[in-house]
Amino acid sequence: MKQINSNNEEEIQTAVTGQIEKISSITDKNDIKENRANSVEKILFMYATAVSDVGTVRSNNQDSAFAGEHLAAICDGMGGHAGGDTASTIAIRSLAHIEQDSRPHDVKTVSSMMETSIMAAHDAIVGKAKRERRLAGMGTTVTAVTLVRGYWVLAHLGDSRAYLLRDNHLMRMTTDHSYVQHLIDTGHITPEEARNHPQRNVVMRVLGDFDIDPRPDIALRSAHPSDRWLLCSDGLCGVLEDSTIQDVMSSISNQEECAQKLVSMALRAGSTDNVTAVIADATLALDADAFDLPHQTPLIGGAASKDLESIADIVNKAVASAPALREDKNSPAQRAAALAQDDDNSKNPDEGTISITRIVQPSHIREEVGELHTPDTNEIPIVKKKNGKVSTDPHDPDVARAVKHEQDEAHRAHSLRRRWTRIGISLGILLVLFVISGVGYGVYAWTQTQYYIGKDSNKVVIYQGVPTNIFGIALSHKVESTDIPVNKLDKSWQDQLKEGISFGSLVEARGHASLIRREMRAREQEKLNEQNQKKLENKINKNKDNAKQGGKTS
Repeated sequence: MKQINSNNEEEIQTAVTGQIEKISSITDKNDIKENRANSVEKILFMYATAVSDVGTVRSNNQDSAFAGEHLAAICDGMGGHAGGDTASTIAIRSLAHIEQDSRPHDVKTVSSMMETSIMAAHDAIVGKAKRERRLAGMGTTVTAVTLVRGYWVLAHLGDSRAYLLRDNHLMRMTTDHSYVQHLIDTGHITPEEARNHPQRNVVMRVLGDFDIDPRPDIALRSAHPSDRWLLCSDGLCGVLEDSTIQDVMSSISNQEECAQKLVSMALRAGSTDNVTAVIADATLALDADAFDLPHQTPLIGGAASKDLESIADIVNKAVASAPALREDKNSPAQRAAALAQDDDNSKNPDEGTISITRIVQPSHIREEVGELHTPDTNEIPIVKKKNGKVSTDPHDPDVARAVKHEQDEAHRAHSLRRRWTRIGISLGILLVLFVISGVGYGVYAWTQTQYYIGKDSNKVVIYQGVPTNIFGIALSHKVESTDIPVNKLDKSWQDQLKEGISFGSLVEARGHASLIRREMRAREQEKLNEQNQKKLENKINKNKDNAKQGGKTS
């Protein structure tokens, strides 16, 4: 796959156009290859699914996902509580028309559609941010793939990732547009050091209200049967190793189970962000001309699942909310996070996550369904009398008895519900107290498996626990001190140390402390070199002055 990754406008446009035209010319000029391509077009189909979860820390889901027959996409929003989900939803809406069955079947045209749609999303995000100041600074990544005439067309911008599994070999198909990736590419840090770098969340190219290039990288690759794609947010690829991702994608054939497993593993690995996985497979149909080819309803995940109605109108067919994460909600940390999210959602009900699968039809079908809706009018029951006649007369004794019987049954059911409600509330209160006690103990036990680097008396110190307290009770204690003075560190390190840099083990914390020490010494050496240079320059200037004075005296 040729990956285009340039900040120069002319280079990007020339490379994309040249790549697409090369594919088109091969199809047009070679009859044999044209027949082969047409054959692939008829029998190779894409099926996709998505799973998105808010995670254990954040109160709302700013990721958005699309999984359909023609389009798979992941967008990771950013910009605060109100902006990230809006930006990622706008991007999904802008790309959604590629899912239409009536879209072109030409590689060059669809590639241009992908780029144009992403640029249009950028303009829409900027426009909305200007109209609503509370959304200023919002943005989103976008990574999308579609299947056209036997070729994959991939569009990418930001630090979300696309992986391709082929013949049980996993390939990363995108390059992160992030600051730490730049440092890795230039040899300043290693990939291991990038995981805990203070600027690891800084994205250098993104869609949104920023003065940066919003054009995506466009790439093409020939499609093979059984190709499997993973599109994911950094909440997943930021904590799982590529080898782990490969094992899961290779061993679990069911799409939804594979996505569920990856999201669950990311949460267990300690991801503090929203976590989203989109799985897309290339599948061969035994009979491409059959009328009963399997079709799927496009699945919308994350923040965009709150806007199913408009997306259904764009694709002009039914859409559904993506399945929710089914497991891994029982660890102490995740139960505590769920309680915090429930409390936040009770204050902001519109921000609650969608856990029930919804299917929404386009507006013209919704209108028809709406006309068929018949409310409960509490009608008089229809009674068949002993003589075979049917009566609905409320003055008929048989009908009156039937009405009274229904009323008595309703009264008994209501009384029973009230009694069980009171019992349920009492049991619920007891259960909540028990759960709170268990969660409290579990959270404390979990915190003692964590470590973080902080500061104490102007020294870098390693603590066991987490950098917070509950009702004034600290959840951490000092385990090791270092000889690193905080005031000699760069301001970014000082800010990070003030908040605490968390790790899953003491070994990781010690390793990061060594990294801080190396950077401090490098900075001190740089200052020392500057001072020596100045001294040398001063000495040279002084010698010149003495020489001049000596010349005048003589």
